[in-house]
Amino acid sequence: MKKILLGCVAIGALAAAAPALAADLPPAAAPAPYYKAPQPPVSGWEGFYIGIEGGGGWGRAEQTDPGFSSGHFNTSGALVGGTIGYNWQMNNIVLGLEGDGSWADIKGSTGCGGDTCTANLDALGTFRGRLGYAFGNVLPYVTGGLAVGDLHGSESGPFAVGSGSGTEVGWTVGGGLEWMFMPSWSIKAEYLYTDLGNHSLFTDTFAGGGIATESEKFNANIFRVGLNYHFGGGAYGGD
Repeated sequence: MKKILLGCVAIGALAAAAPALAADLPPAAAPAPYYKAPQPPVSGWEGFYIGIEGGGGWGRAEQTDPGFSSGHFNTSGALVGGTIGYNWQMNNIVLGLEGDGSWADIKGSTGCGGDTCTANLDALGTFRGRLGYAFGNVLPYVTGGLAVGDLHGSESGPFAVGSGSGTEVGWTVGGGLEWMFMPSWSIKAEYLYTDLGNHSLFTDTFAGGGIATESEKFNANIFRVGLNYHFGGGAYGGD
């Protein structure tokens, strides 16, 4: 009975002392503030764009007539021009059409039977489809389509003389990487393999009399960089 009474007295004493003990405790810590996790930039590639581009090219040419071939010879040089295109975007998939036109000076020459044969790509235009996958502001893509080049060829020397130019049609295929670095502005690096085929280009006149139709083969590896401005697309930002 005494133990029960002593227990009751102890409980009562603790109950009476609880408010005072609680007053001496430090205040409860405030809940940690909530911060919204940063969101990745939001990019939109859909819409029209225009740009400038430039770079260099290297390749191979060959001049032939019915009884002669110069053999393949190296060409190299530079090009610079402008670009226009349109993109459609479906989630991360980006489809596009792009056209460009460039002044070019990709040329080479070789000895051919005692004469000198030359080939020069004076201008290049392409019209291509593009297929890319957007990783936010970064767009890797593949591309391919039509190539049109202004090609000049000549032969000169003691045995034959002739020269001529033509607008020749071929094909091109390649790929690139485009980066939207600020609102509506992107830069790109691009590689294209271009083949203008084999076309009759001019007529040679031989020193001993007679003529022959000369054909020119031409292909080139093009590497270029570009700067594009996007209209109505190219949204860049985030919360």
